[in-house]
Amino acid sequence: MKKRLIAIDGLDASGKMTQTELLKETLAELSLPYRYLSFPTYDADYSAHVNMYLKGRFGDDPEAVNPFAASSFFGADRYCSYMLDWKKDYESGSIILANRYTSANAVHQLSKLMESEYESFLGWLTDYEYEKLGIPKPDAVVYLCVPPEVSQKMIQHRCDETGAEKDIHESNARHLENSYRAALYSAEKLGWIKIDCARDGELRTREEIHQEILQRLEFLIPELKNGR
Repeated sequence: MKKRLIAIDGLDASGKMTQTELLKETLAELSLPYRYLSFPTYDADYSAHVNMYLKGRFGDDPEAVNPFAASSFFGADRYCSYMLDWKKDYESGSIILANRYTSANAVHQLSKLMESEYESFLGWLTDYEYEKLGIPKPDAVVYLCVPPEVSQKMIQHRCDETGAEKDIHESNARHLENSYRAALYSAEKLGWIKIDCARDGELRTREEIHQEILQRLEFLIPELKNGR
């Protein structure tokens, strides 16, 4: 069976959940078998270290935890999820659609380093997760590119509407700015599908972004031509 794994990533409040939901709907309409995942798992017991980190148990500043340690928290969460939850679906040919994946470490953890260290960290990260841990490598990473100032505005809007509290990444403007630079580097270095989601300081419509994603993913899922 053909194995296909697609990750959708981006800065906080870039529309990851919205776009994964729209892609889920399209796959369902085309009667294509799929499995939706969201990382970190948060509610599973194997995400305990991730939750401790994001809630500031190791320090309110993201840089209180070095990128290798923090990446291992998220990597272990993905490994446990793969082994205990979705490995059979992946191997049986269901399209795996992940809201965040290893790419999130290439954004948020890479950002803690000097730019001269970017390449070596990405080499370590991809070897650690895909070779050492043995989790599947994505066939495509869709990066929703949103400038940090737009991301900050959307994060605040979401918190005001829902009452949700910001985690240590979302509440740190410097971290968001550094993550944006790291994401642009990773997208080019690792060959991600980069979708520019903002125009003149405002987000493009969800449907416009969705249609571009479908077009860019046709090489991997030819049936998407029928969903546009």
